[in-house]
Amino acid sequence: MPRARTLRALAEQGGFAVDEQTGDRLIEALDAVVRMLEQRWERLRSIEREPQLGTSPAARYVAARMAETANDEQGLLTRLQRARTEFPAYVEAIELAKRNYGERELTTRDVLGAPDGELENDR
Repeated sequence: MPRARTLRALAEQGGFAVDEQTGDRLIEALDAVVRMLEQRWERLRSIEREPQLGTSPAARYVAARMAETANDEQGLLTRLQRARTEFPAYVEAIELAKRNYGERELTTRDVLGAPDGELENDR
């Protein structure tokens, strides 16, 4: 998936367009994920701490690695935090892409000489 700023740049340049219905569905899905992350964030953060696996050297080693991998650059928590902060920018890009689609549709109607709504009914 492209980064939010890349998608926004594409939309700003007209290289990304999406119809209203699809755009709305995408936005609903992104908003649902952000709401879920917000609701469960404190519980999700529990993996940033070392789990209590025991006191043996092996258990302490595994526990430390688990916490490290949850929090490193590729870790689950890192990626979930990125999603929390980037998804609103995806929504902005999709809103812009919806406008692009609408403009393209109007241009197509003008070029083809179709009355408003006629192209939509032919889909």
